[in-house]
Amino acid sequence: MSVFPVLSQQKLLQRLAHPQRKIRMVLDTDTYNEIDDQFAVIYAMKSPESMTVVAFYAAPFFNDLSTGPKDGMEKSYNELKRIASILPEMEGIPVYRGSESYLLEAGAPVESEAARNLVERAMAAPDDDPLYVVAIGAITNVASAILMEPRIIEKIVVVWLGGHALHWRDTTEFNLAQDLHASRTVLDSGVPLVLIPCGGVASHLATTLSEINDYVRDKGPIGEYLYETFKNCHPDHFGYSRVIWDISTIAFLNNEEWTPSTLVHSPVLSSDFRWSVDRNRHFIRCVEHIHRDSVFKDLFSKLDSNNK
Repeated sequence: MSVFPVLSQQKLLQRLAHPQRKIRMVLDTDTYNEIDDQFAVIYAMKSPESMTVVAFYAAPFFNDLSTGPKDGMEKSYNELKRIASILPEMEGIPVYRGSESYLLEAGAPVESEAARNLVERAMAAPDDDPLYVVAIGAITNVASAILMEPRIIEKIVVVWLGGHALHWRDTTEFNLAQDLHASRTVLDSGVPLVLIPCGGVASHLATTLSEINDYVRDKGPIGEYLYETFKNCHPDHFGYSRVIWDISTIAFLNNEEWTPSTLVHSPVLSSDFRWSVDRNRHFIRCVEHIHRDSVFKDLFSKLDSNNK
């Protein structure tokens, strides 16, 4: 069983504070699973004032869009390559294949290019400039990297869209519930973690085809790509809205005022996907609300300013 280094309270709280500066980050994404990952990838690339993306990692997923975690990861890898072909800002940024399965047991990492690359990049990070690991899918790749080399806990800050709000009756959410062992690893390890819950928090980030048509569609090839992706996600858009969950992580890094948060003790995750509290556990930062309009205004304006 891995032994995790313990950050001092002072260092942990420093890492959990909003960076207030431009950061280096990797983006771990199940890009083919939903339509929100595509928005998040593009939003990150259109936010160079706040972040430099140094690598993309394809995350596994398993639902009716894949035959298993390996297939989901491969489809996500291919979708990242597709976005790169129409988004000039992605040129030269490497894309790595991630885990082909979820963690089979607690403490057992899954080998992948992504996990190994994360270890390498994290260990090379200066002590005063941690690597931000932004995860918007199952947390398998990140948990595997922590288990492979626990010292990266001292070198990274994880920003993860996972689970539901801490007051909800359960946290059976897709990202978190796919890999219980990986989710517990990240929550229990003491790694600096900014948790953005889905239900009750990121669920505010809903938009409609009409809004995408008005403010995204005419923004060049990438605008047309996002519009077609949104249009094709549902057969009937009358009275229909869609949550673009994943842009919450990029919004947090762009402006902390759009994503009010607080320090909480890292919640305990039960095997039936419920939260409980142990006030002896380490702190994490948990986002409590998202100002939906501010986030979409920022996203839409960046698409516009970069495609004139």
